[in-house]
Amino acid sequence: MKEFWTKKTLIGLGLGQFLSLLITSTGFTSSELARKGINVPTSQSFLNYVLLMIVYGSIMIYRRKPLKAKWYYYILLGLVDVEGNFLVVKAYQYTSMTSVMLLDCWTIPSVIFLTWFFLHTKYRWKKISGVAVCFAGLVMVIFSDVHSADRAGGSKPLLGDILVIAGATLYAVSNVSEEYLVKNADRVELMAFLGLFGAIISAIQIVPLNEPNRSIVERNELKAIKWSAGAALPFIGFSVAMFLFYSLVPVFLKINGATMLNLSLLTSDMWSVLIRIFAYHEKVDWIYFVAFGAVTIGLIIYSWGDIDKEGDKQQNKHLDEEAAGV
Repeated sequence: MKEFWTKKTLIGLGLGQFLSLLITSTGFTSSELARKGINVPTSQSFLNYVLLMIVYGSIMIYRRKPLKAKWYYYILLGLVDVEGNFLVVKAYQYTSMTSVMLLDCWTIPSVIFLTWFFLHTKYRWKKISGVAVCFAGLVMVIFSDVHSADRAGGSKPLLGDILVIAGATLYAVSNVSEEYLVKNADRVELMAFLGLFGAIISAIQIVPLNEPNRSIVERNELKAIKWSAGAALPFIGFSVAMFLFYSLVPVFLKINGATMLNLSLLTSDMWSVLIRIFAYHEKVDWIYFVAFGAVTIGLIIYSWGDIDKEGDKQQNKHLDEEAAGV
């Protein structure tokens, strides 16, 4: 049992749930903005990218180290990251919340395939069973939502579902790319260039085109906002939470990988339930608590697979040493 509760496992479980809470907070700040009639997802992300560029770009300038990865890789990563965020948020306009929750999990099999194909990650039966238990917990949440409330199919459900699947695929590409870069390049470099190119791409979608009063996405929506403290605070809160999330994700990826990250984020819906209970005094279905326990057990089983892998490495090393001694 002591072998299971290693520093790597504890950091993975703890940091994963902190990241899940950050995602939950971005969801609540976004919902607060939506309730005020503010629907500018690209502009919300823009401030986060600017913060990443300023903070990590300053560190890069101070260190003056040569680049460890080609700069144009970061352009592609920035494009994938910005559009993945945009597509999933946009999907809420066309399909139901349940559909978004379900289809957004397409990220997990996509990450598993991409890490297996490109990073040559091996998945043992314990890891696969851990993923299955996590999915079982998620299915409980979705079943509860369908049973209790979310019956609306949205105005264009097929379009919304396509947007979610496309966005989830881009999330997977972004996560796996970040895992590769953080393990083979430099975390500060990754964050600085992701912030730089993410801000540029977001700005292109916001600023006006040559025609009067037109932009690629959001200029008119920004002009319509009546700014006040009630509108500014959720906007800033979203950006700060996203900045912390983006800053900590590379740390998590280096320790535990992209698959464990996406499994950890499954609990974000369940953290939102707890906030609804204690902050808004809402009643929720008991099945949420069972689902939370299932996802937690699945994460522990998945982490246990790493322990077996490390144990095998130590055993092989010991056998090699004995062979060398003979």
